[in-house]
Amino acid sequence: MRASLPELSAAITSRLEQHPWFQSARCVLLYHSLPDEVDTHNLIQRYISSKTLLLPTVVGDELELHIYDSTSGVRQGAFNITESQGPLLQPTEYPAIDLAVIPGVAFDAAGHRLGRGRGYYDRLLPLLSCHTIGICFPFQLLTSVPHEPHDMMVDEVLSICPE
Repeated sequence: MRASLPELSAAITSRLEQHPWFQSARCVLLYHSLPDEVDTHNLIQRYISSKTLLLPTVVGDELELHIYDSTSGVRQGAFNITESQGPLLQPTEYPAIDLAVIPGVAFDAAGHRLGRGRGYYDRLLPLLSCHTIGICFPFQLLTSVPHEPHDMMVDEVLSICPE
């Protein structure tokens, strides 16, 4: 019997929660997942009061990072992404980020990432000095992902073995 997407999401986010980088991180860049991504909604709610959580906001061709906490409102932004309306983290404050959890359409084991084609994370990742983890469903983990020199890689990819 195959696991459902919610079951896979729960297993993947559980692995992330057990990861040493996540456990030690005080400030984490996450993403508010779309229906075809590993669901991060429960993860965000579990850590909203114990970690500083950042969510990306699309502004033109860039991603801004906003703090998300229990007092931050949200709005539906570009591409129907739920975005925090909390305080803006300035690029000079990016060194405070301990971990960035990155979505993708597909990844390979080397850390190459296939996004949605707009290059938002390719422009953001060079500004970050923290460890980066891509999370994906098992069917999104490919042997090889096409990439070009400007495509940014993640430090590691986290998924689960399909049953």
